[in-house]
Order: sequence, then structure tokens, then C-alpha cells
Amino acid sequence: MSEQELPPRESMDFDVVIVGAGPAGLSAAIRLKQVAPEVSVVVVEKGSEVGAHILSGAVIDPSALDRLLPDWRNDPDRPLTTEVKEDRFAWLTESREISFPLVLAPPLMSNHGCFIGSLGQVCQFLAAKAEALGVEIYPGFAAAEILYGENGTVAGVATGDMGIGKDRKHKDSFTRGMELRARYTLFAEGARGNLTKILLARFNLAHDRDVPKFGIGLKEIWQVDPARHRPGLVRHSFGWPLPTAISGGSFIYHYGDNLVSVGFVVPLNYQNPYLSPFEEFQRFKTHSSVRATFEGGKRIAYGARAITQGGYQSVPKLVFPGGALIGCAAGFVNVPRIKGSHNAMTSGMLAAEACAAALAAGRAHDELSDYESGWRNSPVGRDLWQVRNVKPFLSRFGTVVGVMLGGLDMWTNTLGFSLFRTQRHGKADADTLKPAAECTPIVYPKPDGKISFDRLSSVFLSNTNHEEDQPAHLLVGDTDLQRRSEHDVFGGPSTRYCPAGVYEWVGEGADLRYVINAQNCVHCKTCDIKDPNRNITWVPPEGAGGPNYPNM
Repeated sequence: MSEQELPPRESMDFDVVIVGAGPAGLSAAIRLKQVAPEVSVVVVEKGSEVGAHILSGAVIDPSALDRLLPDWRNDPDRPLTTEVKEDRFAWLTESREISFPLVLAPPLMSNHGCFIGSLGQVCQFLAAKAEALGVEIYPGFAAAEILYGENGTVAGVATGDMGIGKDRKHKDSFTRGMELRARYTLFAEGARGNLTKILLARFNLAHDRDVPKFGIGLKEIWQVDPARHRPGLVRHSFGWPLPTAISGGSFIYHYGDNLVSVGFVVPLNYQNPYLSPFEEFQRFKTHSSVRATFEGGKRIAYGARAITQGGYQSVPKLVFPGGALIGCAAGFVNVPRIKGSHNAMTSGMLAAEACAAALAAGRAHDELSDYESGWRNSPVGRDLWQVRNVKPFLSRFGTVVGVMLGGLDMWTNTLGFSLFRTQRHGKADADTLKPAAECTPIVYPKPDGKISFDRLSSVFLSNTNHEEDQPAHLLVGDTDLQRRSEHDVFGGPSTRYCPAGVYEWVGEGADLRYVINAQNCVHCKTCDIKDPNRNITWVPPEGAGGPNYPNM
């Protein structure tokens, strides 16, 4: 059946369509119904259920939740119960942990009043509140296409067709996607969303803005020995095992029923193509000051995702005719605090209020100018302004000098000024790798199966699954270029930066093949960001494919 012969898609009309049931999208939906109960709102979510694709540290700043649902702390189903009791920050060498006196840290770095928990559970809580207000939520349906009006304005989205085989022929189960049309569409896809990329290009939203920057965050949840559990303890570190030129770091959070969330963040502007963020994470857990927490415990979950790190100067124009970007699609993560959910939720509320006002005035498919003009003077803008130079300093000077300059800048910003004005980021992450011939290979220790693990056993814990007979959702634009450059020049970095073992170079000489194990993909989108030729594109797979994280 040719494209011209496809049956028409069914269509549904709403006042507002929201793409993504993360903290931003759900907060927007709730706020819309709070201020305009008559407005029709639908949320479409690519995960099999709300929370299935959500991954965060997570120490959560409750300020946005307090504004959205002021009585949430008294709710019997509240998702956050472990309040931060103790903050620790350290520099790691190969054999030592050197504590950093928190009295020297700017006040905004304190986790006092924050909660440790699962952002996935927070989203499930928000989804229940949204549905109680009349919001429709469709999990398991990925928004695969942007719909446009006759004058080029965004008019909604279409979910992907289902029942298409690897050969792109229609199977007996073929079903057309659904058109969800709206007066306004809010995109809350998270970091490096495929539709967000299209919008950025079509409406030139990144004009005059700094380049976007990203990191990869890897996380595990452990059930630890009760004797080693310290509810409310928050530990962060810089340093080993990364070289000082790379400004990544770790987190260890104790919460719940003997649960510990442990993770590692590596900025994607690293230069050595032999570096493996996954292996660095596994090696970190073997440090003498760390491994004792996990000895005798059980690893119960694993996942990874890209994190926006560009901050204030990289936030694109947020609005376009017919819609807006919210949450991590816009890049609202506060890098030094390792927090973004509070800004994501606030941005969703701000966009919702702008939508409600526009709808009340009888408007549709125009720009929500109040949202664009107001975010920099909102709690989101104030939060990001204070830390805007930390990431550039870390990228340019490495961990030691970067932390010192970033700390000084954050202190002066609390007084209302900066000695350094606003710094720029430099190169995009895809442009930072050096040729393999100029770099030293990194030999990583074999996993012991107790504290450190291999990729495949880790992916198993992510509950990742994709329908095997479907078109590839990881698209290589030019396979010959991938061999000539990614393999021959850069030494095949995709086999190392991917945290799920998706990419392999198999064979030698004329038999060399690029194998893509798409079944393993946890949707972190690192390949879409870090490939040195921008030759790999991530698109959503069919239906509810991907990880099914258990309360990450």
C-alpha cells in the first residue's frame, strides 16, 4: 500500500495537546485545569505507562510542587517521604575521599528542605491528580509527527502508525496513528526530543542562543543492608575515576525502605573516544569510600538518559505559532545543583497560564508571548541565572579550577552581580572528540558481578523491550561515512558511549559491519548527541517500546 493509498487517520480535537507525561507536561495539564476547568487537555506519552521512561537522581526541590498542589504533604498517597537530613560533598582521588566543607558552598547548593525519592512516582502521583481534574492521558502512544495548519502554524501531533515490519511493509496488524489536533500544543519531550529538534530547526528557535550542551546520567537503585542505610543522606563527589579535565561527578542518595540511588554524570564534551561513561560509573562504585555501602546489597534497577546542561544561555526561544517548549525540552536543568524537575514543573505552569489566558481571549495557533517574555524573571530564570557560568568554567578549565571559579561566581551572583558576565560554552558536544590516534586507550577492569556489572545484565534490569519486527528507530544517515569516520578515524566511540550495548563493529576488513542492537536501546539519546558526524538520529519506536523503569 503506497502512502497515497493509506487510509485517513482518525482525528480528535482538543484545546491543548501536551507531548510527554513527565513533570513538565503533567504540571501544565494540572495547572490548565486549575485555572480553566472548561479547557480540554490531552497528554500523550510514549512510555508504556506514566513513569516508565522517567529517570532522575532524584533529590527533588519541592518548591514547584508546593505551588502546584499546596496540600500535597498531607496527601496519604504523597510520593515523597524522605527529607534530606545530611549533605556531604567530596573530592575523590584513587585512594582517598577528601571532604569539602559545605560552609564554603553558596546557599543555593544546600539541599535543606529537599526530598529524596523517585521522580517516576512523582509523575504517577501527578497523573492521578490530572486525571481527577478531567485530563485525558494516553500512555503507550508516541507522538511521531507534527501537524501544521495551512499557514504553517503547529496544529497538533499524530501518533505513529503501528504494525509495520522491518521491511517497512504493512503487517496484518497495521493500524494508522491518531491525529490529536489542538489550538495550542506543548512539547515536554525531555532532553533531545525528536519533535523538539524539528521545531528548533523549522522555527529557528536557537537563533542567537549558545549551543546546547548535554551530559549522560547513569543510575542504579540498590536495596542495601539495613546496617548500611542512612535515610536522608545525600553524597556528591567530583574527581576519580574521571581525569580532572572532565567535570563529571557522582550522587548517592539514601531513602525509602533501605533503598540507595547511586549514579554518575559524564558531560558529553569529553575528547577521548576511548572513554566509556558506563565503565566509569562501574569503576566509581569500587572506590574504597563507596563500595562498603553496597556490599551485601542487591542491585534492583538500572537506567540512563541524556541531561541538558546548557542552562540559561542555551535556552532557545520557547514559543512558535501554535505552541511552546517546556521542561527539559527547553533545557531548564540547574547543572551544579543536579536538579531540574522543579524548573520543569514551573515552566509547565507558566506555559499553562499563558495558554489559558490566550484561550480565554479567543486566540489559537499564535505565539504565547507572555510565556516567552516572562520565564527569565520567573523562579526558573532566577534559578538558572545564578549558575549560568558554572558549566562553561567546568568545560574550559576542568574540575579543580572550574569548581573554584564557578563557586566564586555563584557567591557573587547571590549579591546581584557577576565578575565574569555571561560565559559561552564553545563547541557542540558532537565536535569535541579527538581522533583515536591522538588519544590513549583506556583499559577498564572486568566487572566483579557484585559491585560492578556489564552492560547486558544492566539493560536486563531496565526492563527494556521493543517489538522486533519493526523499522529501526536508530537511523544511520550514511553507513559508509560511519565506517570511514566513526570507525576508522575515531575508533568506534559509539560502542563505548552507548550505555546499553546497542552499537557494535563486527568483523574485519571488507567484512566489517556496523551492527545496531536496537532491542537494547534505553532511549538515552546519547548517540543522537555525541556522534562526531551527527550521522545517527533517534526517533520513537513503535508503540510503548523502550525501558520500563521501576520507579526511577
